[in-house]
Amino acid sequence: MKETLHRRGFLKAAGLAAAGSLAVDLRAGAQPEEGTSSKHPRLLSGCCAYSYGKYLESGKMTMEDFILKAVELDVDGVDMTTYWLKSHEVAYLAGLRNFAYRHGMPFSGAAIGGEAVDLCKPTEKRAATVEAIKKWVEVAEALGASHLRVFGDHLPKGATEAQGIEWISETMKPVCEYSAKRGIILGIETHTEFSIKASVIGEILRRVDSPFAGCNLDISNFLDHPYEQIEALIPSATHVHVRDFYNGERKIPLDLDRVWQMFVKAGYQGYMSVEYEAQEDPMTGVPKLAEKVKTLCHKYSSV
Repeated sequence: MKETLHRRGFLKAAGLAAAGSLAVDLRAGAQPEEGTSSKHPRLLSGCCAYSYGKYLESGKMTMEDFILKAVELDVDGVDMTTYWLKSHEVAYLAGLRNFAYRHGMPFSGAAIGGEAVDLCKPTEKRAATVEAIKKWVEVAEALGASHLRVFGDHLPKGATEAQGIEWISETMKPVCEYSAKRGIILGIETHTEFSIKASVIGEILRRVDSPFAGCNLDISNFLDHPYEQIEALIPSATHVHVRDFYNGERKIPLDLDRVWQMFVKAGYQGYMSVEYEAQEDPMTGVPKLAEKVKTLCHKYSSV
């Protein structure tokens, strides 16, 4: 109960920030109420299938191969980017779940893309969007993944930010009710366009107001003020994607040690998943980033 009160307190603050400019001190919304933050942060290393997208897309790697690669990387879990699933049939998903379990590799979550479904759709398209996401919730359930990454960032031409927030919020509410019955959290990602504003994500989650709604916090997608925005969203983070840079093509270096300290201060308990997207080949680049993540998790975590 204390954690819920802490989260709602943050969301209320973040929602107020949505009405202001970026000059608003976003960090104020992230300060834990006395006695509510965990004393024992649990930072678990992970890897997203997306990190090996080059090989999965070409067919040179299967999702089973990715799971074995994660075992080789010695990470704590994998985020199953659904783009490269061979099928959505229960038999295939159950087999993949069994394969991962027998190799001691938990699923930290599953991730769908904006091409599959984008939450930011006008009211008249809401019913279809809700049904589409429900199907993906069922995929996550069959996989045994307790977290599903979703997108909501492409505003239709002529739409306002306020409309986008309303559309996404009203779409997430019924889907979260559906996913709650299956024990699955919907994590809206800090991705592109208006969804890379901490204040926007905070306002959406404040309106949805569900323990089965959270933020898939991609720390690298912010265009400016990354540390302030990351800190503002940590209290509602339900899964984290990690690169060591931010601002897209400019690839400005991120101080990961500083970022980890913020997660520790907030008492975060969850996965820090490598989502590699650099120029170096993933076969050599992913292990390097994974090693950074594992080192920081061991340095700061209680596990």
